[in-house]
Amino acid sequence: MLEGAHVKRALQRFFWLAAGVFFVARAGAAPAAEQPNILFIFADDWGWGDLGCHGHPYVKTPNIDRLAREGTDFHRFTVASGVCSPSRTAVMTGQFPARWNIDGHFAWVEQNARRNMPDWLDPTAPLLPRMLRQAGYATAHYGKWHLANDMIPDSPLPSEYGYDDYGAFNCAGEQMPVHDDAGRTISFIEQAKNNGKPFFINLWMHEPHTPFHVVPKYRWWFREAGLSEEDEIYAATLAHADERIGQVLAALNRLGLAESTLVIFSSDNGPARAARPTELNLTYDTATGAGFGIAASKGVTGGRRGYKAALFEGGIGVPFIARWPGKIAAGAIDDQTLFSAVDLLPTFCELAGVSLPKGYKPDGVSQTRALFGQPYPTRAKPLFWKADAPWPAPKDRPEHWGGWAVVADHWKLIASRDRKHTVLFDLAADPLEQTDCTKEHPEVVRSMQGLLDEWSKRLPATPTGPVFSELRQTLDGNSVQ
Repeated sequence: MLEGAHVKRALQRFFWLAAGVFFVARAGAAPAAEQPNILFIFADDWGWGDLGCHGHPYVKTPNIDRLAREGTDFHRFTVASGVCSPSRTAVMTGQFPARWNIDGHFAWVEQNARRNMPDWLDPTAPLLPRMLRQAGYATAHYGKWHLANDMIPDSPLPSEYGYDDYGAFNCAGEQMPVHDDAGRTISFIEQAKNNGKPFFINLWMHEPHTPFHVVPKYRWWFREAGLSEEDEIYAATLAHADERIGQVLAALNRLGLAESTLVIFSSDNGPARAARPTELNLTYDTATGAGFGIAASKGVTGGRRGYKAALFEGGIGVPFIARWPGKIAAGAIDDQTLFSAVDLLPTFCELAGVSLPKGYKPDGVSQTRALFGQPYPTRAKPLFWKADAPWPAPKDRPEHWGGWAVVADHWKLIASRDRKHTVLFDLAADPLEQTDCTKEHPEVVRSMQGLLDEWSKRLPATPTGPVFSELRQTLDGNSVQ
C-alpha cells in the first residue's frame, strides 16, 4: 500500500508548482554575486547556558565562542516552541506551527492522530529552501529532520521540500549517521563553489539530544575535570559537536568563502531534563541507534526558568549567534532585540534579494537591521505559542504548564490550557521572568488575553492537505483523517 507514495506526492508537487501557487517571483532578486551564502546550524536541545562564551563552568565550545567573537550574540532570541518539530516548522515556513496543527513532535501515526496533528509538515507549504532554490541557491539539509518520523515509511523525503541534496535522520528512508553531518556539509559547500552558486545549508545537529552517542576521544578531554559520569558525557557530546562546527568553519576559510557566508548557530529548544532522579543507562532510538539516556541531559539555561517543553524562557530562549565578516559587528552583544525563529525566513529572503511569494504572509518580520547593529527593544508584531501542556502544573515540572503564550511590545503573557490562569512579565525589565506583574497590570493582562483569543480563533480546527499517512487507514479499521 505504501509503494509509490513518494512518486505520487512528487507528481502532486509538480502540478502544484506548475499551477504557480506560492511561486517566488524573481523580480527584484539580487544578482548571484551579491547573494550571501547561508549556513544555518541548528542544534537539538542546546541550552542557552551551554556555551563557553555564556559562562558554562566546564563545557568547552571554542569554535562557537569564535563565532561570537567574530559576530553578534543575540541574547533574546526565542524559538516558536519548546519542542523540536513545531520549532523546525517555524523555521521552514516563517509561520507559527499552530497554523499547521503542529503542537508537538512527530511520532507514530496513532499518536499523531490522537493529538490532532498531521503526520508530517505539508510539502506544498510555502518553504524557505524552495524560495531560495528558485532564486538560484544550491540547497541542502544535513542532520536531524523530524518534520516527519522515521517510523512513517510513506512520509515525504526532505528532497520534496526544496533541497537539492540531503542526508538526514528522523525521516523516511535511509538514516544518515549523526556524525556525518559536517563532512556532508563541507562536500556540498565545495560543490556549490565549483558550480559558482550561492548555497543555503541546514546543518541540523543531533547534539545534545538523547541518546548521547559519545566518541571516547571527547570523554578523554574531560578525564581530569572531576565531573560525574553524566556531566562528562554531556560535556564530551557538546565538545564533539563544537569540533565538527570548527571543521566547517575551517572549510569556509580554506575555500575563501568566510566573508561571503552568513553563519548562524542556534538551537531548536531549551535543554532536556529528567523530571525526577534517573539512573544512567543505555537507550535506543530507531533513527540514531544506541546511546546514553536522559540522565546525561545536564544542560543549563543561563538563569532562565524552565527547560525543554516549557513556554518560559528556559524552554524557548536559546543561543543565537550570527557571523558575517564585514557585515555583522564582531564581538557585539544584542540584548534588546526580541528576535524569533519565525523571523528567519523573511530575514534570509531579504538578505538574498528574494521576493516573498504572492499571497504569502509570514508571522515573522525581517531582522536585517538588527543583524546589522540596529536593535529592536520592543516587538510591534506579536509572537504566539500554543503547546499541549497539563494544568495544574506537575509537581516535578512546575514550569511546564503553559498552554499558550503571547509576546507584544515588551510584555509576555503565559496562560494555562483553559486560559484561566496567567502570569505576566515585563521582558524589558525582567528578561529572566522572575516577577509576575499580573496584579500590577490588569489592563495589560486583558489586552494580551484579547490577542490570544483573537489569534486562537484563526487557527485551523484540524489538519488539511497532503499530510496523512496511508497507515491511518489501519487505525481501528477506519480512516481517521
